[in-house]
Amino acid sequence: MKKFFINLSISLFLTISVCSLTPANAAMNNGVWNNDLKNLFLRNQAVILAVNIRSFNAVDKNKNDIIETDKGDIAGNFVNAVKRLNEISSYGINTVHLLPVTPVGKIKAIGTAGSLYAISDFTKLNPQLDDPTNNLTVEEEAKNFIKECHKKNIRVIVDLPSCGSYDLFLAKPELFVKGPDGQPVVPSDWTDVRLFKVTNADGTLNDALYSEYKKYIDMVQKLGVDGIRADVATSKTSEFWNKLISYAKSKDPQFLFLAEASDSWTQPVAQGAPFTPAYKLLEAGFDGWYGSFFNFKDWNTQEKFQKELSLVENIRKDFETKGTPKAVIGSFATHDEMSPVITGGLPFADMLIWVQSTLPVNSYYVDGFQTGDAYQYKYANQKAVKTFTDDDIYYVHNGKFDIFNFSRKPGGNSTDLLNDFAVANKFKIMAYEILNKGNLCFLDTTNKDIFSYIINYKYSSILVVLNKNLNYTNTATVNVKNLKKEDIVAPLEFNIAPVIEDGKVNVNLMPGEVNVFMISKNLQDSKNKKQKSNMTPLYK
Repeated sequence: MKKFFINLSISLFLTISVCSLTPANAAMNNGVWNNDLKNLFLRNQAVILAVNIRSFNAVDKNKNDIIETDKGDIAGNFVNAVKRLNEISSYGINTVHLLPVTPVGKIKAIGTAGSLYAISDFTKLNPQLDDPTNNLTVEEEAKNFIKECHKKNIRVIVDLPSCGSYDLFLAKPELFVKGPDGQPVVPSDWTDVRLFKVTNADGTLNDALYSEYKKYIDMVQKLGVDGIRADVATSKTSEFWNKLISYAKSKDPQFLFLAEASDSWTQPVAQGAPFTPAYKLLEAGFDGWYGSFFNFKDWNTQEKFQKELSLVENIRKDFETKGTPKAVIGSFATHDEMSPVITGGLPFADMLIWVQSTLPVNSYYVDGFQTGDAYQYKYANQKAVKTFTDDDIYYVHNGKFDIFNFSRKPGGNSTDLLNDFAVANKFKIMAYEILNKGNLCFLDTTNKDIFSYIINYKYSSILVVLNKNLNYTNTATVNVKNLKKEDIVAPLEFNIAPVIEDGKVNVNLMPGEVNVFMISKNLQDSKNKKQKSNMTPLYK
């Protein structure tokens, strides 16, 4: 079955010639970087790739998935990471989210390299990320990496861990909540980290903890970082975040704060721990949040999808009226989620690409997603040959991005998915005005497994139809008001061409398949003059 594509460089401009397309503005001006991440994010133009520098450009010579430097393998570091920047830029990535770059704990650890989120020092960078072949410090290497990102018009977000390692507890016990036994509290089931004490018994802020977070902000801003992703932001109080965010933004108003927080989360990470809902975090100064799109895989009705997008839109409008706009990321597949390839195969991964590229959200992916990595590691949960912590097991979460060991470079082997990834990301930036100023509405279909929505703006519309059933092929009729079969419909993504009738689109979709079309008129207004074109789809 052949898959069709439009030549975006020509056909999109023909199709939408009467609609202004606004690409992301370059923040580099005459060699000087001007952070614009907050503005980019609030326009829903950030296309974010989450990366683990420890594996980002690792070299696994014997292909056993684990990096063994004593056998000639090369771990990922800030120096060799630079070599991948042209590659990811060519895919349309304009922002990288660096998973934690701080030193990791080695006592009561998980994995042979230590979890990235088991922070042991707020004021230093992880020595594991240093290139041992030069005389530069890891801080100098990180600063150069960020400069090289900026030269490629790539913004940099760094992760701010929410809890500390047992090593940090031994060094600074005043930072932690202690149980009746005097030992630090373990949050949820994260056995390698301990809960920070955000407030004192009298309700005042724990100044010792706040001071450490403030030092972290100083460090990363000095390196040239453009923003923060706050891990489990719900575990800190509004007062804590408001004070820290105000401090960071006083030095750089464009410094982004993204909260790992969802409207579906309602419980603290441990008994007695603070819990600040997503909305309150936005009030405290965060620019964005996660939403609940990671539940998309489980939504079996279009109404659930529509409800989440309506909630996002209501929050956006509410804060716009207050003069403090907010935006969300497409958290469909974060490093905490199972690989979409395992959930629904490559078609489902492809669906997530196009859904994020046709919605008013910031696109978010984990390195390896773009080529269909299922995150299966040959060494998974086996006895370790060598360890750098007190754990001698290659611990991993099956089907999830490895953050516990010196693992291989992420990546699958799907060139089709990679091509879609690059095309869709660039389309998202080009179609900025439609996606962010248009009217989004869901359409009636004759099959509950077929979801469909349309965005109308000025003289164009974007139509998306997807088969949410990941096991069975489905046919359906989608009711599209004011659509005439003589209207020019430019296919951006489909396998079998749909049958277009007046006011209807008849589709036959394989499991997890998505169709995306540009329509050269605003279907909300049937009086718009039709635009004619002699475009024909090109084979992929």
